[in-house]
Amino acid sequence: MSNSSQTEQIDSVMAQRQMRRSRRNWRFVAFVAIAIAVIAVLGKALGGFSEPVKENHIARVVIDGTIASDPTRRAILHDLAKDENISAVIVQINSPGGTTAGGEELYEGLMRLREAKPVVSVINELGASAAYMTAVGSDRIYARRLSIVGSIGVLVMHLDASKLFETIGLDYDKVSTGPLKAEPDIDEPMADDVRASYQSLVDDSYDWFVDIVADRRELDRSDVLRLADGRVLTGRQALDEKLIDAIGDETNAIDWLKDTHDIDEQKVRTYFPLPESDWEKALDLLGSSATNILGSGLKSVTTLDGLVSVWQPTK
Repeated sequence: MSNSSQTEQIDSVMAQRQMRRSRRNWRFVAFVAIAIAVIAVLGKALGGFSEPVKENHIARVVIDGTIASDPTRRAILHDLAKDENISAVIVQINSPGGTTAGGEELYEGLMRLREAKPVVSVINELGASAAYMTAVGSDRIYARRLSIVGSIGVLVMHLDASKLFETIGLDYDKVSTGPLKAEPDIDEPMADDVRASYQSLVDDSYDWFVDIVADRRELDRSDVLRLADGRVLTGRQALDEKLIDAIGDETNAIDWLKDTHDIDEQKVRTYFPLPESDWEKALDLLGSSATNILGSGLKSVTTLDGLVSVWQPTK
């Protein structure tokens, strides 16, 4: 047999093996999809994934990581206000901030919620920018002595890759309906008119942020402006500047609720993020198995678009 014939035969065998392996993978994926559908149907038929609590208790909402708008979280805050078995709400915060719209959504959600029952925020490691915007929507704010608090401000970012494009000889062009449409361009520095347009957006959001801090913390606007240069403070410094009410944690928040709102010893139940039930754990297990079979190409990447209010220790 010639070398070329042997090579063709080897290639044919390898192709068949790869096809069989691919067929097995997709059969497994189909099995996982069917299993997930069956579990979802059974979970619904058996009354869903969670049972309502019939006794009085305190609700906990956890704001962890980067903040963005979240319809599930928004609906949960709305439902908490109507639940007569919930005596109060504790908001546990550990976040550098996020989008201004996400922070506004949380702030307004807590403001509506506190009309129905007391709301207390507890800042753990970090409560900055949109996360601090969230906290000021509550009746009282606790933080640890060495928590990072503040960073009152707004920014919008632009990457100027013009020198890179020039080096590699790449040109970028577009046709638009106006001089500010789809600006700024990645292939050039931000023009003065574009910068002025974005500065207007930032200033408007910033003014609203400063106003709600001044109103909710009962501070003169000038005092807030002095702190609203983007700086962060420790919990102790934030207490001195009246950005928080007291040094403490969730235990202290519960004690305050007992002392000021006649709330007796009650259990605390986390409502957000939604707790995993046995059914959901099974779904996660099946999903992770599918990811392992297919590789890491299924991983998702979360990005923030638009105006952001976020504390960034590095640039």
